[in-house]
Amino acid sequence: MQVLIDRFITLLKWPVAFYMLVSIPAYVRSLYYFNFVSLKFFALGAGFVLFFIARQMADASVKTSMQIVAHELTHAFFALITLHKVKHVRVAPDDSGGSMGFEGEGNWLIVIAPYFFPLFGFFCMLFISIWTSFAPMNLVLNGILGYFLGYHMDTVSSQIHEKQTDLPKVSYRFCWMFLPGANFWVIGSMLAFNSRGWDGFWDYQTLIKNLNVLNFEYLMKLIF
Repeated sequence: MQVLIDRFITLLKWPVAFYMLVSIPAYVRSLYYFNFVSLKFFALGAGFVLFFIARQMADASVKTSMQIVAHELTHAFFALITLHKVKHVRVAPDDSGGSMGFEGEGNWLIVIAPYFFPLFGFFCMLFISIWTSFAPMNLVLNGILGYFLGYHMDTVSSQIHEKQTDLPKVSYRFCWMFLPGANFWVIGSMLAFNSRGWDGFWDYQTLIKNLNVLNFEYLMKLIF
């Protein structure tokens, strides 16, 4: 089963990269559909700003250690959900890097995951889902989500550079095609979740699909 999943994900590699690339105009245009003038987005923005304030106050070694831990845990998370047994997750004592070992051949999703997937933000969204099944949503939770949105954006921007050993494994061409759109998708999805929970998340996916159709129809009119 593990091998079949890896092969299926391998088949999806370039189609997914192409989709993320051509969807960038839709992701940018989708921002116009959000009502940013609301208490929920005010709380999200406050949490976002709070992250960068905390980042400036934190010790440099602590920041680096947390980024490495999050990076390796994201590799491990995607290894697990694609049915690979994780052997170890290690962080170098001098905070120079880390490693994650797993059984099996693996796939490109495991390799590239830390550069687009907000692991802490995802678990924050799951926590909010559980919370709201027992109690009403409150602005503190929106603020926490904003904090992890800031964490994700800061971590990704600091980890994408020419010395990263993961990026050549999937090829720089793939990274150029996939990562910008994937991160736009993540940010838009988190904003949509902040608005209306998972209903907002799924409505956002529908919005992107519809915007892609409209953009394609507009392009066809220009060509023909």
